[in-house]
Amino acid sequence: MKRTIWTIVSILVVATGLHGQRLGSVVTSKLSPDLASAIESGTEGDLDLIIRFKEGATSRGVGTHSVTSRNVRLRHDLSLIRSAAIRVPAAEIASLAANGEIEYITPDRDITPTLDKGRGATQADVQWSTTGYDGDGVRIAIIDSGINSNEAFVNGTSSRLVYQKSFITGVTSTADGYGHGTHVASIIAGDGEGSDVNAAKYRGIAPFADIVNLRVLDDNGAGKDSYVIAALQWIVANRKDPAANLNIRVVNLSLGRPVFESYKSDPLCQAVEAAWKAGVVVVVAAGNEGRLGYSVTGGYGTITSPGNDPYAITVGAANTFGTFTRSDDMPASYSSKGPSAVDHIVKPDILAPGNKIVALASGKLKANNPANVVDPANSYMQLSGTSMAAPFAAGAALLMIDSNPSYTPDQVKYLMMKTAWRGFAASSTVTDPATAAKFTVKNDIFTVGAGYLDIDAAVKGSYAGTSSSQSPAAVYNSTTKKVTLVSGSNVVWGDSTTPYNVVWGANVVAGTNVVWGDSVVWGNATPIANNVVWGDKCIMSLVKNDLIAGETVSLLLKGE
Repeated sequence: MKRTIWTIVSILVVATGLHGQRLGSVVTSKLSPDLASAIESGTEGDLDLIIRFKEGATSRGVGTHSVTSRNVRLRHDLSLIRSAAIRVPAAEIASLAANGEIEYITPDRDITPTLDKGRGATQADVQWSTTGYDGDGVRIAIIDSGINSNEAFVNGTSSRLVYQKSFITGVTSTADGYGHGTHVASIIAGDGEGSDVNAAKYRGIAPFADIVNLRVLDDNGAGKDSYVIAALQWIVANRKDPAANLNIRVVNLSLGRPVFESYKSDPLCQAVEAAWKAGVVVVVAAGNEGRLGYSVTGGYGTITSPGNDPYAITVGAANTFGTFTRSDDMPASYSSKGPSAVDHIVKPDILAPGNKIVALASGKLKANNPANVVDPANSYMQLSGTSMAAPFAAGAALLMIDSNPSYTPDQVKYLMMKTAWRGFAASSTVTDPATAAKFTVKNDIFTVGAGYLDIDAAVKGSYAGTSSSQSPAAVYNSTTKKVTLVSGSNVVWGDSTTPYNVVWGANVVAGTNVVWGDSVVWGNATPIANNVVWGDKCIMSLVKNDLIAGETVSLLLKGE
C-alpha cells in the first residue's frame, strides 16, 4: 500500500507567545480537553501528538522534508484515519492548531492492558460436542504485548502463529516480555498443551484458529495510541493481501485508557471503526474501573476507550466462582460500567468470564507473581480483568465465522448479543478479600449489557440482516428521571423486527424503549452523581478513586 501523509512542515510557524497562557477559542476547539488543559497550565518540552487532517487536505508522499524539520518529527503515518503521530515542542501547539488543514489534535495517549471454568459458563464445551467448530482456518489478530512461542500454539508440526510484527518505536522483537499477550492468546486459541494436567482443562475457545501477533505493549505493559492505530491500519491494509494470505477476520484489544472526548473525535475509536467497516470484528475489553467513584456514582460511566465506540463488541467481566455452571455467576465489581462518558453509549455489550482465568504463564507477570501459577509444570497461571473476558468473546466470534464464513462484523455482534443468557440475579454484593470493603452491583443494562456470553447459542443461531449493530445511546431526561435508548438510522436495534427488549430483555427495557424503572438504575442518587454520569466530561477526572493504593493491580492478580 502506498503510504501518504499530509504535509507537516509547511503548517508549522514560530510560536506566538501563547504557550502557558489562555488559548483562543479557535485554537482550543481543535485541541482535546486534556491537551488544552496541559498547554494552558504551562506544559513544556516535546510532546507526542496525533493530528487529524480535514477531508481533502493536501497529501504528499512521506519524504525527507516532512520528517527532518527542526520543529517536528514524524513518528507514524496513520493515514487510515487521516492522521499522523508526531513529536513537536509544546510551544508550537497554538501554531499547529491555527492551520486550516488540521481538524483535531490529541496527545498520543498511553495504553495499558485491562488486566478453565469459563468455558463451561459460556457453553463452549457444549458447542464443541454438538457442532465441532474449533476455529480451524479462521485467523485472529491479537494486538497486545506480544506472544511467546509455545506448544499450545502448534497444530501438528506447524506453528499457528502465522505472522508477527512489532509496532513499538525502535523495537522489532515480538516476544512477550510482559506475559499479558500470551495469556490472552491462550484463552482465545491455545490448545492446552504444556500442562501437567489434562490439556483439555486449559484449552482455549477456538483451539485451532491461526494467530497474527501484533505487538504494541512493551515489557512493562505500556504502549501508545499510535502503536495500536498503526497495528489496526496494518490489518486493514494487509488482511486480504493474496500474497500473505492472512484473511484476518477478528481482532482482540485487551487494552484501553480513559475516555477524554467523544468517540467521534478519539483517534483510537476512529481506527477501530475503520477496521470494523473493512470487515474485521473488533472485540475490546470494557475496562477495570467499575469501583471508581463507587461512593458517588456506583462505578457507572467508567467504560474505557476504545470500548466506548458503538461499533466495537465491548466485553465486561463476570465471576464464575470456580464452577462450571453459570447459575451462580455474577458481574465482577471491578468491571467497568456504562454509559460511556461524553456520548452515553450503552456499554458493555456483553459479559464473559474474567475472574481468576487460567491460561499460559510467561514474562514478568509470571516471574513476579509465582503465587498465581496454578499448574505443576509451571506453565499456566490465573489472572483477572476484562482483559481476560474479551478473549472469550473473540474466540466465540472465531467459532461463529467458522460456522458461517459469510458473517459480517454486524451480524456477529447482533447474534452474540441476541443469544446472550439473561439469568443474572437483580443485584449482587461482593466483599473484597484484601480490604473487606463491600460492593453492591445492580445487574442492569449498563453493567451486564445484553447478558452473559452463550457461545453454543451464538454459534447455532443465524442472522442474515444487513443493518448496523452499533450500540445505542442512552438519553437521560432530568425531569422524568427516565433514560431512553436511541439508535441512528439503519441500525438493527429498536426497529419493528428487533425492538430493544428482544436483545436486552423485557425486564430491562420497556416497550417504549425506556430503561426499566423510574429510578433509572441510580436515579435516586444525589444530583452530583447524575451530573457526573450524564455530563460531557470524563468521569475519571471528576470523581475520587475509591480504590486504595495498589488495589487495581491486586484485583487483576488476585481477583475477587
